[in-house]
This record gives sequence, structure tokens and C-alpha cells, in this order.
Amino acid sequence: MARTQAADYEQRREAIVERAADLFAEFGFRGASVSDLAKACQTSKSLIYHYYPSKEDVLYAVMLSHIDQLVEDVETVMALDKPPHERLRHLLRSFMAHYIGAASRQKVLLNELSNLPDDKRRSIIGKQRIVIEAVQSLIVAIDPAMAADPAKARVQTMLLFGMINWTKTWFSESGTISAQKVADMAFDLMSPAC
Repeated sequence: MARTQAADYEQRREAIVERAADLFAEFGFRGASVSDLAKACQTSKSLIYHYYPSKEDVLYAVMLSHIDQLVEDVETVMALDKPPHERLRHLLRSFMAHYIGAASRQKVLLNELSNLPDDKRRSIIGKQRIVIEAVQSLIVAIDPAMAADPAKARVQTMLLFGMINWTKTWFSESGTISAQKVADMAFDLMSPAC
């Protein structure tokens, strides 16, 4: 007879992912053990393995939860009936809102990709490409001349991500500049190029 799933199964999985994101962000994937994770979750290693077959599966869940949110942001914004510059501004604001709310997950996504098995790494990279391509398509729509120089369009796109991806290292929610304002400033810096 199959074992029934606990009513709070998904909440427990999410709690593990949340603690893992913080641990992996602070100590790195290799620096944080499953024992450390179990201790942070106030549970046993065997219960962690009940929810996730391996430490790499936990890492994948951390990254997937974050990149899936960014892909959802892209899908939502790209469906808006607004000019490209308004969609890009809106998308940057959405990204920043999620980066700030998930600083640990963002750090893990940026720093720990090489620790995933090949198939899971390809999955995350595929989703990252969706996000990058969407931003690049908006940049090209804002400045159609960029279409003639795809290399320049890609560099412009990656410069934009370089500005916002690393805000986790210096941004303070208690500071005088909001995450939304940071997104607007990044957009404004890109505007002359777009």
C-alpha cells in the first residue's frame, strides 16, 4: 500500500528550501552539509532525505524556485500591451522586487550552478536563457538599430543584468533608495544606449 503524503508536505519542502538557500548563500554549497541543513530545520537528516533524495536536489530546488519566479515575471510582462520601454522598466522592477525578497536564492543561483548535475544545470541555464532573451528582445525593440548588431545587443543585455544581479551584495532595504528606484536607475542608465 502506498504511503500517503502529509497535508503539509509542500510547506515542509519549502521550509527546507528556504533554510538551504540561507545556508548555501552563507557557506557555499560545499561548505554546508545535510547535517547543517537538518540542524537549521530542527529535524533529522533522514527527514531531509525523505523530501529530497540528495543535497544536489535541494540545491536544484533552491535555484528552480527563484528562476521560475523570474520566468513568470517575464511571461507576465511580455504579455502586457505596453510599449517596449515600459515593459522593460516594469520587468526590471519585478526582478528587483524578487531579488531583494530572495537575496539568498539569488546568490545561490549566481554562485552555485557548477555544483548541479549536468541535466539539472541545463534546465536552469535554459530558464536563464528565457529571461535573458526576453530582456534582449525588449532592448532591441526599444532601439531597432541593435538588431543589426546582435553581439552589441547581447553585451547591452548582460551589462543591464550586471547592474541588477549583484545588488544583493550592497542593497539595504532600510536605506533611503527603494528597490523600485534602483530598478528605475538601472533602466535610466540603459536608456541612452537603448
